Amino acid sequence: MQPTTELLLLTVGAVICLVLLVTWAKVNAFLALMISALLMGMATGLPALTTLKVFQEGLGATMGGVAAVIALGAILGKLLAESGGARVLAERFNAFFGPKRVGWCIVALGIAVGFVTWFAVGLLMLLPILLSLARESKRPFLHLALPLLAILSVMHGLMPPHPGPVVAIDMLKADLGKVIGYGFLIGLPTAAVAGPIFARLLTGRITVPVPELATAPSTDAPTPSFGVTFSIILMPIVLMLLATLSELPVLAEHPAREVMRFIGHPVVAMTLACLAAGVVCIRGRPGGRAEVLKFTEQSVASIGMTLLIVGAGGGFARVLRETGAANALGEIATALHFPPLLYGWMIAAFIRVATGSATVAITTASGILAPLVLADPTINRELLVISVGCGSLFLSHLNDGAFWIVKDVLGMTVSQTLRTWTVVETLIGLFGLGFTLLVATLIAP
Repeated sequence: MQPTTELLLLTVGAVICLVLLVTWAKVNAFLALMISALLMGMATGLPALTTLKVFQEGLGATMGGVAAVIALGAILGKLLAESGGARVLAERFNAFFGPKRVGWCIVALGIAVGFVTWFAVGLLMLLPILLSLARESKRPFLHLALPLLAILSVMHGLMPPHPGPVVAIDMLKADLGKVIGYGFLIGLPTAAVAGPIFARLLTGRITVPVPELATAPSTDAPTPSFGVTFSIILMPIVLMLLATLSELPVLAEHPAREVMRFIGHPVVAMTLACLAAGVVCIRGRPGGRAEVLKFTEQSVASIGMTLLIVGAGGGFARVLRETGAANALGEIATALHFPPLLYGWMIAAFIRVATGSATVAITTASGILAPLVLADPTINRELLVISVGCGSLFLSHLNDGAFWIVKDVLGMTVSQTLRTWTVVETLIGLFGLGFTLLVATLIAP
C-alpha cells in the first residue's frame, strides 16, 4: 500500500473514531479529539509520549492564538446584554424601520447583535423583541423567526470574533479585515436566501404560533443611549479594518502604519471595546465595578468548554501534520484537481454533519488545509476561511445542540425544526459555497 493511501485511510479512521466517540459513545468533544489524536499518532508509528507532546503543543499554539479574542468576544456580548444596550438597540431599530419593514428590522438586529454575541446568546437576547414584533405586525411567526436564525447563524459561522472564524484565520494565516469584508459580501445574500426567501416559501405549509415568554424582572439601572451602544459594536470592526488598511502601499513607510497595526490587532480592538462597554455598564449600578467584574467572570466561565474544544481541535490538527496525514490529504486533493474552496467546504461539512459541532468542524478542517495553503500561495486564504465556515454550518440535525435550542426557544416540534431550522442551515451551507465560488471567479486574475 502506498504511504499516501495508508495515511489517508488512517486519517479517515481517526475521523470516524472521533465521530463515534461524540455521537454514539457520547464522549465529551474535548476528550474525543484528544483520544482520536493519540490513536492517530500511535497508528502511524509515533511513540505514545511523542504523540501526546505534539498534541499538547498544538493545543497550546491554538489557544495562544485565539483564546484571548474568543474570551473578549464573550465578555463584550455579556456586558452589552447586562447594560441594556441590546434592548436599546432593538427599540431604536424597531422605531426606525416601522411595522411595514419589520423584516429589515430583524435582519439589522441580527447583524448588530450577532457580530458580538454567539448564536445561542444572540437568539435569547433578541427573543423578547422577536415575539413583540411578531404580535404587533400580525405577520406569520416564521416570517420573522427564520430570517433572525439565518443572520445569527451566518454571523456566528463566518465573522470574527466568533470561535470558528478566529481559529480558521489563525491556522490559515488569513487577513482578518478581508475576512470581515468577504463575510458581509457573501454572508448577507446567503442569509437572505436561507431566511426571508425561504420563509416566504413556507407560507401556509408550516404554522408555528408565537410562543409565550415569561416577563423578565425590571431593573432601575440606567441604560446606555443608542449612539453609545452602536459605537461600541462598531469599534472593534473599525479598528480591525484599520489593520488591513495599514497594508496599503501608500502607508509602507508612514509612521502611522505600526500604530494602525497595533490598535487594529484583534486582541487590542476587542479589549478597547470591552473597556468601553464596562464603563457604560458600571454607570448607575448599585454593585458598580464589582458587579461588572462578576459579569465578565460569568461570561468567560460559560465558554470554558468551548475554549478546550478549540484547543483540542488544534492539537488534533497538529498530530495530523506531524504524521504527514495533512500533507497526504493535500496531495490527494491536488491529484484529483479538487478546487481548494470546494475541498475545504467538503471536509468541514462532513465533520459538521457527523459530529454536530461547527467549532470542531472548522477547527479540524482548517488544520487539515493549513499545509495545502502554505504550499500554494495562489489560494485565496480569506475565501477559504469563508468556504470552511459555510461547510461548518451545513445540515444541522439532532446531534447539534443548536437544533434543540431553536426547537425549545421557538416552541416547535422535532418535525417542524427539521423542516425549518435544518433546511435554513443546509441552504446557508450550499448557497454560501455557491456565492464564495462566484466571488472567487469574479476576482480571479
